[in-house]
Amino acid sequence: MKKIITLILIFVSTLAAQPEFSSISSQPGAFSRMGFGARGIGMGNAMSSVKYGNLVSYYNPALSVFQKDNSFQTSYAILSLDRKLNFLNFTKRFTLPRKRKDLSKKKEDALVAGISFGIINAGVGNIIGRDNQGNNTGEFSTSENQFFVSVAKEFSKKLALGISIKFYHYKLFKNITSSGIGFDIGGIYSLNKQWTLSFMVADLNSKYKWDTTPVLQLAGSQTENKFPLLKKIGVSYLSKKFKTLIAAELESSNAGTTIFRIGAEHYLTKNITLRGGIDRYNLRNSDFPFRPSLGISFIRKVGSFILSVDYAYVIERYSPKDRHIVGITARF
Repeated sequence: MKKIITLILIFVSTLAAQPEFSSISSQPGAFSRMGFGARGIGMGNAMSSVKYGNLVSYYNPALSVFQKDNSFQTSYAILSLDRKLNFLNFTKRFTLPRKRKDLSKKKEDALVAGISFGIINAGVGNIIGRDNQGNNTGEFSTSENQFFVSVAKEFSKKLALGISIKFYHYKLFKNITSSGIGFDIGGIYSLNKQWTLSFMVADLNSKYKWDTTPVLQLAGSQTENKFPLLKKIGVSYLSKKFKTLIAAELESSNAGTTIFRIGAEHYLTKNITLRGGIDRYNLRNSDFPFRPSLGISFIRKVGSFILSVDYAYVIERYSPKDRHIVGITARF
């Protein structure tokens, strides 16, 4: 009887077991789904509904209308296995000029718009090339980039909408390169000063087209790889009493994933902010490796600039070392 029960438990466990991977892991554009900057990554990338602080339209094209000052951000990721990941962004909000017949309206009723543009650069270096005899033919590297520009408009005091245009360029090997254009559409709905809702659709039309005939000649071929389409909804809550911001996000894709993210930001003092989050918790596959993260920022006013030094730490399974992201943000 004990043997039968043991066999039944093993059989049931085998049926319930799930692979620690998903098809999204092999989809193109993985570098663009790792997050943006030390603040966002430190909060588990649950940022699509966060409209306070230093903002970037990577997380939602509609966010730029909430940027209080001009914001310039740059970050560098310290990764294992000779990988690199760099970020650069500028966000600005401005007030739309009113028509002559609307000049009698109050200034605070004026609609605002925003613009945000940035770069994500990723790649792998120190790749040793060898011929069919195993001889060293030199070192190679790859480079993958996303250039994006976003525009947004506040249609009312509660609703803001935005759109992003993204240009991808991938240099894989010698004469093998690919480029593509994609789009993001997003919105922010402010229930009140504390609660905010968001929605977003990412990577519409994003894809790579490859032609390997310049290198492989007759053995080459032409292929097309589409990025996974991402759909996100988010919510955030700001507690001024406890000086804490909490955000959560749910993302579904056509690659068979439903990702849950959650993050928090606590304003410890006027100059120090603490963060924490969990990214990539797949509700469709609990064995899929999620990524906990922690972060901190040191803020100081220098003349007319507000400077922030940001840091995030991310646990990365199946890697010799975890991720470290350091960045500098300037508001002016």
